[in-house]
Amino acid sequence: MSFLFVSLCSFSFAQLLPVLPGVYRWADRSVKVNGDRESGVFLEGTAPNLDYLRIHATTQYKGAKPSPAHINKEREELVIVKEGTMKATIDGKTKVLGAGSVLLIMPQQMQSFENIGDGPLTYYVMQYKSTKPANLERGRTGGGSMMLNADSLVFKSTEKGGSRAYFDRATAMCERFEMHVTQLNKKGPSHTSHSHSETEIILVISGETEMTIDGKEYKADAGDFYFINSELLHGMRNAGNAPCSYFAFKWN
Repeated sequence: MSFLFVSLCSFSFAQLLPVLPGVYRWADRSVKVNGDRESGVFLEGTAPNLDYLRIHATTQYKGAKPSPAHINKEREELVIVKEGTMKATIDGKTKVLGAGSVLLIMPQQMQSFENIGDGPLTYYVMQYKSTKPANLERGRTGGGSMMLNADSLVFKSTEKGGSRAYFDRATAMCERFEMHVTQLNKKGPSHTSHSHSETEIILVISGETEMTIDGKEYKADAGDFYFINSELLHGMRNAGNAPCSYFAFKWN
Protein backbone atom coordinates (compact mmCIF):
# COMPACT_ATOMS: atom_id res chain seq x y z
CA MET A 1 0.00 0.00 0.00
CA SER A 2 1.35 3.44 -0.88
CA PHE A 3 0.90 6.54 1.22
CA LEU A 4 0.86 10.20 0.28
CA PHE A 5 1.08 13.08 2.69
CA VAL A 6 1.30 16.68 1.54
CA SER A 7 2.76 19.15 4.03
CA LEU A 8 1.02 22.51 3.89
CA CYS A 9 2.00 25.71 5.68
CA SER A 10 -1.43 26.64 6.99
CA PHE A 11 -0.33 28.73 9.95
CA SER A 12 0.91 32.29 10.02
CA PHE A 13 4.68 32.63 10.01
CA ALA A 14 4.20 36.05 11.65
CA GLN A 15 3.28 34.25 14.91
CA LEU A 16 6.75 32.75 15.21
CA LEU A 17 9.60 34.36 17.16
CA PRO A 18 13.20 34.73 15.98
CA VAL A 19 15.49 31.81 16.87
CA LEU A 20 17.95 32.91 19.54
CA PRO A 21 21.70 32.40 19.20
CA GLY A 22 23.28 29.87 21.55
CA VAL A 23 23.43 26.13 22.11
CA TYR A 24 20.58 23.64 21.55
CA ARG A 25 21.14 20.36 23.38
CA TRP A 26 20.21 16.84 22.38
CA ALA A 27 19.03 16.11 25.93
CA ASP A 28 16.68 19.12 25.97
CA ARG A 29 14.66 18.40 22.80
CA SER A 30 10.95 17.73 23.34
CA VAL A 31 10.51 14.04 22.42
CA LYS A 32 7.25 12.38 21.37
CA VAL A 33 6.97 8.63 20.78
CA ASN A 34 4.60 7.38 18.09
CA GLY A 35 4.57 3.60 17.64
CA ASP A 36 7.79 2.49 15.96
CA ARG A 37 9.46 5.91 15.99
CA GLU A 38 10.09 9.05 18.03
CA SER A 39 10.68 12.69 17.16
CA GLY A 40 12.11 15.58 19.16
CA VAL A 41 11.99 19.27 18.28
CA PHE A 42 14.98 21.53 19.01
CA LEU A 43 13.69 24.84 17.70
CA GLU A 44 11.02 26.51 15.56
CA GLY A 45 10.92 30.15 14.56
CA THR A 46 12.30 32.68 12.12
CA ALA A 47 15.88 33.60 11.22
CA PRO A 48 17.69 36.10 8.98
CA ASN A 49 16.46 35.52 5.39
CA LEU A 50 14.02 32.84 6.61
CA ASP A 51 10.31 33.20 7.35
CA TYR A 52 10.33 29.73 8.85
CA LEU A 53 12.96 27.46 10.41
CA ARG A 54 12.38 24.19 12.27
CA ILE A 55 14.92 21.61 13.38
CA HIS A 56 14.00 18.24 14.81
CA ALA A 57 15.47 14.75 15.08
CA THR A 58 13.60 11.56 14.25
CA THR A 59 14.47 8.02 15.29
CA GLN A 60 12.98 5.04 13.48
CA TYR A 61 13.34 1.94 15.64
CA LYS A 62 14.65 -1.32 14.16
CA GLY A 63 12.01 -2.77 11.85
CA ALA A 64 9.98 0.44 11.66
CA LYS A 65 7.70 0.95 8.69
CA PRO A 66 9.06 3.43 6.11
CA SER A 67 8.02 7.03 6.67
CA PRO A 68 4.96 7.86 4.55
CA ALA A 69 5.90 9.32 1.17
CA HIS A 70 5.27 13.05 1.34
CA ILE A 71 5.91 16.39 -0.34
CA ASN A 72 6.88 19.60 1.44
CA LYS A 73 5.05 22.04 -0.79
CA GLU A 74 6.58 25.29 0.47
CA ARG A 75 9.71 24.25 2.37
CA GLU A 76 13.18 23.01 1.57
CA GLU A 77 14.87 20.40 3.77
CA LEU A 78 18.34 19.45 4.93
CA VAL A 79 18.58 15.95 6.43
CA ILE A 80 21.65 14.64 8.29
CA VAL A 81 21.97 10.96 9.22
CA LYS A 82 23.16 10.73 12.84
CA GLU A 83 23.26 6.93 13.17
CA GLY A 84 22.03 3.82 11.42
CA THR A 85 21.36 2.93 7.79
CA MET A 86 18.76 4.81 5.74
CA LYS A 87 17.17 3.90 2.45
CA ALA A 88 16.14 7.29 1.08
CA THR A 89 13.90 7.85 -1.93
CA ILE A 90 13.50 11.28 -3.54
CA ASP A 91 11.33 11.60 -6.64
CA GLY A 92 11.82 7.95 -7.53
CA LYS A 93 15.61 7.87 -6.96
CA THR A 94 16.78 5.62 -4.12
CA LYS A 95 20.08 5.54 -2.25
CA VAL A 96 21.41 3.78 0.86
CA LEU A 97 23.05 6.21 3.28
CA GLY A 98 25.05 5.73 6.47
CA ALA A 99 25.98 7.95 9.40
CA GLY A 100 27.29 11.35 8.35
CA SER A 101 25.39 11.33 5.07
CA VAL A 102 23.36 14.35 3.98
CA LEU A 103 20.25 14.96 1.88
CA LEU A 104 19.28 18.34 0.44
CA ILE A 105 15.64 18.20 -0.71
CA MET A 106 14.02 20.89 -2.81
CA PRO A 107 10.35 21.86 -2.33
CA GLN A 108 7.73 19.81 -4.17
CA GLN A 109 9.85 16.64 -4.22
CA MET A 110 8.33 13.30 -3.13
CA GLN A 111 10.42 11.77 -0.35
CA SER A 112 10.46 8.75 1.95
CA PHE A 113 12.97 7.33 4.48
CA GLU A 114 13.29 3.73 5.68
CA ASN A 115 15.42 2.12 8.39
CA ILE A 116 17.13 -0.91 6.80
CA GLY A 117 19.80 -1.38 9.47
CA ASP A 118 20.15 -3.72 12.46
CA GLY A 119 19.59 -0.91 14.97
CA PRO A 120 17.85 2.46 15.22
CA LEU A 121 18.01 5.04 12.43
CA THR A 122 18.32 8.62 13.70
CA TYR A 123 18.45 11.73 11.54
CA TYR A 124 18.20 15.49 11.92
CA VAL A 125 15.74 17.42 9.75
CA MET A 126 16.06 21.15 9.08
CA GLN A 127 13.00 22.60 7.32
CA TYR A 128 13.13 26.18 6.10
CA LYS A 129 11.30 28.74 3.95
CA SER A 130 12.97 31.91 2.70
CA THR A 131 11.56 35.41 3.09
CA LYS A 132 11.78 35.75 -0.71
CA PRO A 133 9.70 33.51 -3.01
CA ALA A 134 11.24 30.11 -3.72
CA ASN A 135 13.31 30.02 -6.90
CA LEU A 136 12.92 26.45 -8.14
CA GLU A 137 14.89 27.08 -11.32
CA ARG A 138 17.84 28.40 -9.29
CA GLY A 139 17.66 25.24 -7.17
CA ARG A 140 17.61 22.97 -10.20
CA THR A 141 20.53 24.85 -11.76
CA GLY A 142 22.43 24.50 -8.47
CA GLY A 143 22.07 20.72 -8.62
CA GLY A 144 18.51 19.95 -7.55
CA SER A 145 17.89 17.55 -4.69
CA MET A 146 21.01 15.71 -3.51
CA MET A 147 21.84 12.55 -1.55
CA LEU A 148 25.47 12.58 -0.40
CA ASN A 149 27.00 9.53 1.24
CA ALA A 150 29.76 10.53 3.66
CA ASP A 151 31.95 7.63 2.52
CA SER A 152 32.07 9.03 -1.02
CA LEU A 153 33.45 12.43 0.03
CA VAL A 154 37.17 13.20 0.28
CA PHE A 155 38.69 14.04 3.67
CA LYS A 156 41.45 16.63 3.34
CA SER A 157 44.04 16.79 6.13
CA THR A 158 45.15 20.10 7.62
CA GLU A 159 47.63 21.16 10.31
CA LYS A 160 44.84 21.15 12.91
CA GLY A 161 42.95 18.07 11.70
CA GLY A 162 41.01 18.07 8.47
CA SER A 163 37.76 18.76 6.64
CA ARG A 164 35.26 17.15 4.28
CA ALA A 165 33.32 19.37 1.85
CA TYR A 166 29.67 18.49 1.16
CA PHE A 167 28.40 21.31 -1.06
CA ASP A 168 28.59 25.03 -1.78
CA ARG A 169 25.72 26.07 -4.05
CA ALA A 170 22.50 27.95 -4.61
CA THR A 171 19.19 26.28 -3.69
CA ALA A 172 15.52 27.07 -4.20
CA MET A 173 15.44 28.92 -0.86
CA CYS A 174 19.02 30.19 -0.49
CA GLU A 175 21.25 32.33 -2.67
CA ARG A 176 24.14 30.37 -1.16
CA PHE A 177 24.17 27.29 1.08
CA GLU A 178 27.54 25.83 2.13
CA MET A 179 28.22 22.74 4.24
CA HIS A 180 31.32 20.88 5.45
CA VAL A 181 32.68 18.79 8.30
CA THR A 182 35.70 19.93 10.35
CA GLN A 183 37.89 17.77 12.58
CA LEU A 184 40.18 19.26 15.22
CA ASN A 185 42.75 16.82 16.57
CA LYS A 186 43.99 18.89 19.51
CA LYS A 187 42.62 21.26 22.10
CA GLY A 188 42.30 24.82 20.85
CA PRO A 189 40.51 27.06 18.36
CA SER A 190 39.50 26.17 14.84
CA HIS A 191 40.32 29.73 13.74
CA THR A 192 40.20 33.26 15.09
CA SER A 193 36.82 34.72 16.02
CA HIS A 194 35.02 36.16 13.02
CA SER A 195 31.61 37.19 11.69
CA HIS A 196 29.87 36.90 8.32
CA SER A 197 26.59 37.74 6.62
CA GLU A 198 25.40 34.11 6.61
CA THR A 199 23.52 32.49 9.47
CA GLU A 200 25.40 29.38 10.63
CA ILE A 201 24.82 26.14 12.52
CA ILE A 202 27.59 24.03 14.07
CA LEU A 203 26.38 20.48 14.78
CA VAL A 204 28.77 18.50 17.00
CA ILE A 205 29.50 14.95 15.83
CA SER A 206 32.08 13.92 18.44
CA GLY A 207 34.23 15.30 21.25
CA GLU A 208 33.91 18.27 23.59
CA THR A 209 33.54 21.76 22.17
CA GLU A 210 33.26 25.37 23.27
CA MET A 211 32.09 28.41 21.37
CA THR A 212 31.96 32.14 21.97
CA ILE A 213 28.92 33.80 20.37
CA ASP A 214 28.49 37.56 20.70
CA GLY A 215 30.63 37.63 23.86
CA LYS A 216 28.85 34.71 25.58
CA GLU A 217 30.45 31.31 26.25
CA TYR A 218 28.75 27.99 25.43
CA LYS A 219 29.66 24.29 25.55
CA ALA A 220 28.30 21.45 23.40
CA ASP A 221 28.88 17.71 23.10
CA ALA A 222 27.95 15.15 20.45
CA GLY A 223 24.37 15.63 19.27
CA ASP A 224 24.17 19.29 20.35
CA PHE A 225 24.42 22.26 18.02
CA TYR A 226 25.23 25.96 18.11
CA PHE A 227 23.07 28.53 16.30
CA ILE A 228 24.82 31.73 15.19
CA ASN A 229 22.79 34.55 13.69
CA SER A 230 24.08 36.67 10.83
CA GLU A 231 26.90 39.14 11.66
CA LEU A 232 27.50 37.84 15.21
CA LEU A 233 31.15 37.49 16.24
CA HIS A 234 31.89 33.84 17.06
CA GLY A 235 34.73 31.38 17.55
CA MET A 236 34.78 27.57 17.79
CA ARG A 237 37.20 25.56 19.96
CA ASN A 238 38.04 21.95 20.78
CA ALA A 239 37.60 21.87 24.56
CA GLY A 240 39.23 18.48 25.18
CA ASN A 241 42.49 16.68 24.53
CA ALA A 242 40.81 14.11 22.26
CA PRO A 243 39.75 14.99 18.68
CA CYS A 244 36.40 16.63 18.03
CA SER A 245 34.41 16.88 14.79
CA TYR A 246 31.38 18.85 13.68
CA PHE A 247 29.21 19.82 10.76
CA ALA A 248 29.28 23.51 9.82
CA PHE A 249 26.60 24.85 7.50
CA LYS A 250 25.66 28.40 6.65
CA TRP A 251 23.30 30.15 4.29
CA ASN A 252 21.89 33.47 3.09
